[in-house]
Amino acid sequence: MDVASGLRNLDHSRDRVFVVVGVFDGLHLGHAYLLRHLVAEASSRQARPVVITFDHHPEEVITGSAPPLLCDPAERLERLAAAGVDTTVVVHFDRQLRETTYDAFVAMITARAPVAGFLMTPDAAFGYQRAGTPDALTALGRAEGFEVVVVPPLELDGRPVRSTEVRDAIATGDLDRAARLLGRPHAVVGSATPYGDGVRLDFALPVALPPDGEYRVVIDDAGEGTAVVRSAAVRLPDRSGSGATRVAFVEPLAVPAEALTDPG
Repeated sequence: MDVASGLRNLDHSRDRVFVVVGVFDGLHLGHAYLLRHLVAEASSRQARPVVITFDHHPEEVITGSAPPLLCDPAERLERLAAAGVDTTVVVHFDRQLRETTYDAFVAMITARAPVAGFLMTPDAAFGYQRAGTPDALTALGRAEGFEVVVVPPLELDGRPVRSTEVRDAIATGDLDRAARLLGRPHAVVGSATPYGDGVRLDFALPVALPPDGEYRVVIDDAGEGTAVVRSAAVRLPDRSGSGATRVAFVEPLAVPAEALTDPG
C-alpha cells in the first residue's frame, strides 16, 4: 500500500480512484465492512481504492480535546493495507483544513487523479461545517462525473458499530464487548522503559485504557502475561526490555492491593 503525507504528496495519476474519507480510529468491524465495500466498488469501476484519513483526531481542533486513541497509527496503516486499500492519504487536520469547503477538498483530490466516486454512510460528511453530505456530494458528482455510493452502517446487536461504543466499552471494563466491536482484543502500543523488575509503557498520545486493575494480556503477539493499569499508565511487572511494545487486553484479573502501586 502506498502512503501519502497529505493530498499534495499524492502521486499524479491517470488511474481513477474510488475514495472514502474518515478517521478510521480503531479499525473496528464497521470500518472493516466499509473497506470491503470500498475495495469492491473500486474493483467494479477499475479504480484504485483510496482512503483519506487524518494524522490526529479532528476533534482536537474542533473542540480542543481529542478522544483517546483506539489503534496505534502504524498499526492502523498495516490494517488498511491488509484490507486491500491501494493508497492511504494521511492529511494534517488543522484549522485551515477545518475551514476547507467540501467541493474545494474534492478539487484537491481531482487535481491529483480522476475520481470515480466516493463511498459514504448516510450520516457521513466532510468539509467546512460538515456540508459535504451524501446528497451534496451526489449533486457535485453529477456535475463533475463521479458517483456516490451510500451504504448503511454495520450493526451489531441492533446498534451501529461506532468508535464511541468501543471507547465506552473499554472505559467501563467490558473487554468482551470491545473485542466484539473491534473484531479482536483491544490493544495499545507504548514505549517500554525499565521500571523496577519490569517495564512501564509510556504513550505519546492519550490511548484508550480499561479501568485501573490487573489484566491478562498478550504482549507483542508472543505470549500471555499480566499488566497493571493505574493512573493512565501500564506496567508489565514480568517483562524486561525496552522499545515499542504492543499489549492486547484479554480479561481482568483479581487485583491484589500491592499490584496497584502507581507505575509512574
